[in-house]
Amino acid sequence: MTGFARSQGEVIGDGGAIAWIWELRSVNGRGLDLKLRLPSGLDGLEPGMRDAATKLLKRGNVSGTLSIKREAVSGLTADMAALERVKALAIELADSIPGALPPRAEALLALPGVMRNLGAQDDSAALQAALQTAVRTGYAEALDGLVAARAGEGARLQEIVDAQLDEIAALHAEALAEAAGQPALHRARLMGQLAEIMGSAPGLPEERIAQEVALLATKSDVREELDRLTSHIAAARVLVAEASGVGRKLDFLVQEFNREVNTLCSKSVSLPLTAIGLRLKAVVEQLREQVANIE
Repeated sequence: MTGFARSQGEVIGDGGAIAWIWELRSVNGRGLDLKLRLPSGLDGLEPGMRDAATKLLKRGNVSGTLSIKREAVSGLTADMAALERVKALAIELADSIPGALPPRAEALLALPGVMRNLGAQDDSAALQAALQTAVRTGYAEALDGLVAARAGEGARLQEIVDAQLDEIAALHAEALAEAAGQPALHRARLMGQLAEIMGSAPGLPEERIAQEVALLATKSDVREELDRLTSHIAAARVLVAEASGVGRKLDFLVQEFNREVNTLCSKSVSLPLTAIGLRLKAVVEQLREQVANIE
């Protein structure tokens, strides 16, 4: 099933803001294939995120990407703790040297480590913890959004599948009506074939003739296929009504649809019934394509 969801936010630190964006995409797939891309340092969150996804999603190729962008604050600021230490040492040194001048402010500020860039990366434990919490929350929001998007698509798919099942049911009714005339057509065909058999083998035992007639009758009887198709249509409607986690069951059921329709076509002894069978095959194929999208 297809869907898209996005969430974003930011975490504020001393060095500026860290903006994050989650994007989740889903396309059709027979099973669940989840691929997450997280920046280095946050990849430890992936196992928990996978567990959360598998509880909500059953099918589809799902990809999730987390983007991180640091928005640094420009300018310089003094590290007051470092400045106090340097000033104390400078004053102590000046007092120990007779005639030495007191330390000048600009000289102290020029010393390494006293001034720092406001945009310097802040990787404090507190900031990292806040970022991880925000990223987890954003992932949960995006995942809920993806589930909602897929549910919306599922509602639209249900309307399409219901319409296709209605069409299959209508064609099935036509096939039943046409199959009612099969015995007369079949009887005529059997009589012709029986005449050929008697002509080619005039001394053929009656028991053998009865066997041939029974075999030919069995080969053209489509009632069993139509009865099973009735059952499959009803089962499909029940599954579609459940509307949750039925994709694989419908996959299997559509295979059974296809099997019965193929047999119907091969057993048909009338052109109208064969034409109905071919139309059924086309609609069943359309149904199969839609079922591949259902979770």
